[in-house]
Amino acid sequence: MRPRPGWLVGAVVAVVLCGLAAYLVYTKAVPYQETIDHGPSPQAQANPYLAAEYFLGQQGIKVEHANSLDVLPTLEPRQRTLLLLGERSNMTPRDVEQLLNWTRAGGRLLFVAEALWDESTDSSDDLLLDRVLLRQMLSKDLKEPAPELIKDRYPELTKLYLEDEEAPAYVDFDTDYHLEDPHNLAQAWANSASSTHMMQLNLGLGSIIVITDAELWKNEHIDHYDNAWLLWYLSADTDVTLLFNTDHDNLLGLLLRYFPQALLALLALIGLWLWRAAARLGPLQQPAPKARRQLEEHLQASAGFHLRHNGQQQLLHTLQQDVLRRARHLHPGFEQLAVAEQWQVLARLTRQPTRAISQALSPRPKQRLSSAEFCRLVAHLQNLRNAL
Repeated sequence: MRPRPGWLVGAVVAVVLCGLAAYLVYTKAVPYQETIDHGPSPQAQANPYLAAEYFLGQQGIKVEHANSLDVLPTLEPRQRTLLLLGERSNMTPRDVEQLLNWTRAGGRLLFVAEALWDESTDSSDDLLLDRVLLRQMLSKDLKEPAPELIKDRYPELTKLYLEDEEAPAYVDFDTDYHLEDPHNLAQAWANSASSTHMMQLNLGLGSIIVITDAELWKNEHIDHYDNAWLLWYLSADTDVTLLFNTDHDNLLGLLLRYFPQALLALLALIGLWLWRAAARLGPLQQPAPKARRQLEEHLQASAGFHLRHNGQQQLLHTLQQDVLRRARHLHPGFEQLAVAEQWQVLARLTRQPTRAISQALSPRPKQRLSSAEFCRLVAHLQNLRNAL
């Protein structure tokens, strides 16, 4: 059976269209390359001065990386530069003395000024900076720069001038801070338009270099301006020990930083376990007896409470009013009689002598009665009340 002509025409048209589309794609498509930035490597994230180490290594300088000052006794000071770039708030006076002795023996020490000078205490929180007699302050607290400095083309950049060089080297220190040399000890320095950011002074056989910040040598800034060149210049002809982490967090510090809730829950569980397992220091308290007090005990307790809080006069007055209230009930018009007539009516109703009734119902002096006298009056009033 022959195929139908319509099918053949459709197939030919489809092949021609596909060929045309392929030709257009081939002639119009332009190949290109795309670079995808995945961010810093794990090594660069862990070491902010990794690029500085690589750069110095490429210049033929041997670089070692240390995490604490424990390596100081093993470092030969001659032909050695120690870059102390880490945080030093926990440095002790003994650590400072060891560093300075190492420098006097011929070492080259570079460190970052960490604290501002406090005029009230005549010191700063940076023991090492105070020992070398330099001060750090805010640039905004300085006097206004001279007019010729204001015309500087690059006022935010620090210039380092060298002999036999026509132009200075430009580096980008943080211009918010300024180094002060009140005793004129510095042998060299580098300034921006308004402040000083690097000073060098001699100490024994060695030298000390103080800078306001080390951000210019971190991975993201070292390729700016002449930052890398300055690092090479300050460490030339020596081996370098790069120390930027002088205070490691211990396990407890890391747990407190990242898992405070878990530590709190653990402490609560330990406290509950100690409370449950603790030995008792005394006998167990026996439960209160279930038997109730007798009515007489309740009455005695109630009478004692009223006596303590209301006093004798209030109790005697209450009994007297109770006697008079019963008399009014038994003898209509009793309240309209004179006091002497009331006493005579009470004598007739209770069969008590009038004198006894007058003693019981007469107002009492405000001074406190003796226990015997008080009990006698209460008993007498109760007898009168019971007789009505």
